[in-house]
Amino acid sequence: MRFLDDVDCAIVRQLQEQGDLPNVALARRIGLSPAATLRRVQQLRQDGVVTGVHAVVDHEQVGLRVEAFVLVVLREHTPEGDARFARELARLPGVLRADSVTGADDVLLHVAAADTRELQEVLRTLPRIGASRVTTLLRLESVKPPSPAPVRPTPRR
Repeated sequence: MRFLDDVDCAIVRQLQEQGDLPNVALARRIGLSPAATLRRVQQLRQDGVVTGVHAVVDHEQVGLRVEAFVLVVLREHTPEGDARFARELARLPGVLRADSVTGADDVLLHVAAADTRELQEVLRTLPRIGASRVTTLLRLESVKPPSPAPVRPTPRR
């Protein structure tokens, strides 16, 4: 974990809100010179604190009208089985995210599809690539949209 001071946190908060913010505008918002701001941003990227800048896409606007959260129990609980499942999962374009979880299930998937037929194709594929049980939860609406991480200064070690 990297030490973050108040300025680093201000930069990270601004970049989470608007990742394509020009350096001069970012510098103005946090009260540093553009050169110092650029150095800080480069260091945050080099240290892995900031790992990229991504566009937020409205799924409806691009024809992905069905979203589901899918809980998966894997048939094989080995490093090889997990790796094989992850490799095969990476080939399914509708799977937006996959996370290993605790509890009765092994993996939580976030899936987006054009319609229920397309979602069903993803669901039918899961047993073929290593799932022994699949539970599907259809997303109806967002109650709280994704928000920035609450970045706070960290103590020096």
